[in-house]
Amino acid sequence: MRLKDKVAIITGAAHGMGEAEARLFAAEGAKVIVADILADEAARVAATIIDGGGAAVSAQIDVTNEAQWKSLIDKTLTAYGRLDILVNNAGISGSSVGDPDGLDGWHRIIAVNQTSVFLGTKLAAEQMAKTGGGSIVNISSIMGFVGGASGHPAYCASKGAVRIYSKAAAVRYGPLGVRVNTVHPGYMPPMLNATNAGERDDKIALTPPSCCQNRSVCFSKICIGRIAPGRVRKAGRVVPCHFPAELLFEIHKRLK
Repeated sequence: MRLKDKVAIITGAAHGMGEAEARLFAAEGAKVIVADILADEAARVAATIIDGGGAAVSAQIDVTNEAQWKSLIDKTLTAYGRLDILVNNAGISGSSVGDPDGLDGWHRIIAVNQTSVFLGTKLAAEQMAKTGGGSIVNISSIMGFVGGASGHPAYCASKGAVRIYSKAAAVRYGPLGVRVNTVHPGYMPPMLNATNAGERDDKIALTPPSCCQNRSVCFSKICIGRIAPGRVRKAGRVVPCHFPAELLFEIHKRLK
């Protein structure tokens, strides 16, 4: 088991990609905190992990709220005594806010997709540093590299910000033993709050490319790098990571 006895918080873990991550982490031996704003659904996922012989607790969180982040980390420490991994997976679709040029939609997407990553990263890193370090994985998107015409442009802006912020965080927290990396999925099945499901079928068919047959971390026509299992390329270097490439491959396979 590649994550045996590691303690992992996964946000947005009540459904979709986050649920797949939670189940796979548990299967690899991690003790998982299934965190989501949807409390009942998070509890369901945690219960199925426990029924399968894994270790999990559920927690409700609004990821835009700093006080709730602090409570989530406190609950993690109460349950398992430490925090080794954070996956900032929670997010909303660019098609979820109605007016594709509205200011309210801009603020909402930035708060959920971008500000939440800042809050989770800084608070988790502070805790991880107390116990020798850890690994933070921030889920960005192919749209963190390229633009798109559909949905609110705040989605592209937020995912690009996650990518660059994570580089700054990696430099800041690296000396404390905390690694910060990003993952950039291509088109996947629609997010829970998306309204553009009918636009995605042809794009999903392009994801992943043939290089994923070699179990690379590569979720789109823009490849984020051929990475050896258990290692992540960051700033020109390959460093160990608690989020192995093969797990990401399995997550994508299960969501297809």
